[in-house]
Amino acid sequence: MTVSAAVAGEAAAPAPAPAQRAADPALERSLGAEVEQFVRADRVSPTPPCQVLFVGSSSIVKWTETLASDMAPMPVIDRGFGGSHIEYVNRWFDEIVAPYRPRAIVFYAGENDIDAGKPVDRVVADFDEFMRRKTRALGDTPVYFISLKPSKLRFAQFPRQTKVNAAIRALARRRPDLHYIDVVTPMLENGRPKDIFVADGLHMSAAGYAIWTREVRAALLPDTESEARRCARAGSR
Repeated sequence: MTVSAAVAGEAAAPAPAPAQRAADPALERSLGAEVEQFVRADRVSPTPPCQVLFVGSSSIVKWTETLASDMAPMPVIDRGFGGSHIEYVNRWFDEIVAPYRPRAIVFYAGENDIDAGKPVDRVVADFDEFMRRKTRALGDTPVYFISLKPSKLRFAQFPRQTKVNAAIRALARRRPDLHYIDVVTPMLENGRPKDIFVADGLHMSAAGYAIWTREVRAALLPDTESEARRCARAGSR
């Protein structure tokens, strides 16, 4: 199912894709340490099932302070880890997705993948793999994919981001368990990113998160109670 429509992306001048960077062992160690912190915390205080799981990169991490109030009354779990790619969400799927038995998954990753020079087809294939893992572990649990956001810092990458968004939007039309949330359109003004970023030009200010809150709530709220009931029934089997 598609939530709104993404812009085509002609406003940004195409830039040649950078060469794909080699894997960064320091980043992978850092991400692994963040995941281990989640695992230890869950061991000490297990997370109740049937909440809405937010997973992905730093745009999820930096939402932590207000996420619960922004999504209320829906209960939420924040499992963002900064700098992550889709492949890392897949790598640690059994630690940061499957154990929570969520009623729904809100997914934001792929932006760092493009920045690292990964081809569009690879990014989409990694997301396909996430959906395969989700189906094996969690059945029909719905996934809400937040479109890769335009930013001032990475606007030269917007055409490639748009191709990823278009591919996943098309997948959402074919899969009832996948929903596409368009945050691109409300984040642009006259074809350029609005002034909704902090000083680095990449991460969002409160004004940016206000847009995300509005769009994500609009996507989640119509189905959240029925998904909670479905989740509870699945857990009782």
